[in-house]
Amino acid sequence: MIVVAGATGMLGREICNRLADRGERVRALVRRTSDPSKVAGLRELGAEMVAGDIREPASLDVACAGASAVITTVSAMPFSYEPGVNDIATTDVAGTRALIRAARDAGVGHFIYTSFSANLDLECPLRNAKRAVEATLRASGMRYTILRPSAFMEVWLSPAVGFDYPNARATIYGVGDRPISFIAIGDVAEFAVRSLTEPAARNATLELGGPEAVAPLDAVRIFERISGRPFELTHVPEEALVAQQAAATDEMAQTFPALMRGMALGDAIPMAALLSTIPVELTSVVGYAEKVLGRTPAHTQ
Repeated sequence: MIVVAGATGMLGREICNRLADRGERVRALVRRTSDPSKVAGLRELGAEMVAGDIREPASLDVACAGASAVITTVSAMPFSYEPGVNDIATTDVAGTRALIRAARDAGVGHFIYTSFSANLDLECPLRNAKRAVEATLRASGMRYTILRPSAFMEVWLSPAVGFDYPNARATIYGVGDRPISFIAIGDVAEFAVRSLTEPAARNATLELGGPEAVAPLDAVRIFERISGRPFELTHVPEEALVAQQAAATDEMAQTFPALMRGMALGDAIPMAALLSTIPVELTSVVGYAEKVLGRTPAHTQ
């Protein structure tokens, strides 16, 4: 039995899909307030539902009972964020540590944790939380895998953070010439699932990126070529992001400028060595652009 915490999120749902495709027994930890349609989708996969919350330790004991592995993608950032209730301190740190303890006490053999890239390591509440939880997991005595993906294509190359390809507009953080190893959510899910059995993932921290590092301005050019439309660009200077973070008084408001500065500084991750041991067919920025723009490779010539 494999427990997936965060099963109704983008990454968590994809992990559940892939586990089900492999014939694994899946137990999804879902909050009572979760979207019913997402819960229904998990049930259709054959997942066992356990109502609970990583902020409720008693529910974690039930969720972890009899499980061989736990995979967590849970974070309060950004969609569930509620200061003092569901935030970085209560969920990303205290809640995830409670899940680690519950898994250890239940005799779970393997714990897989989703963090983020070592290169995106600018001081901010989310970075501090991720690194603290990584340390807790390493010290837990369980077999562990820490996944450190670079920027998700579906987030950073989407309207959610200013890459508004439907309207041919893009916000560029900094100059935009530093390469970033954008990675597809599905590829991160594949690494999570493969980590259950791959020796290279045993007690390992895996830095994850796409098949090549692409500067944001080059990503714009890719979308322009495939869509046939010129993009209107807005640049946000690094200095403005520094000032925005310094003025922020809230965890989320302090975190987002730091992540945007990380995009400005770049995040190139060499993948050849990891792919030689865990061969995953990675999605390129071109492939992602063709998908979201509804194009086929023939349209990109």
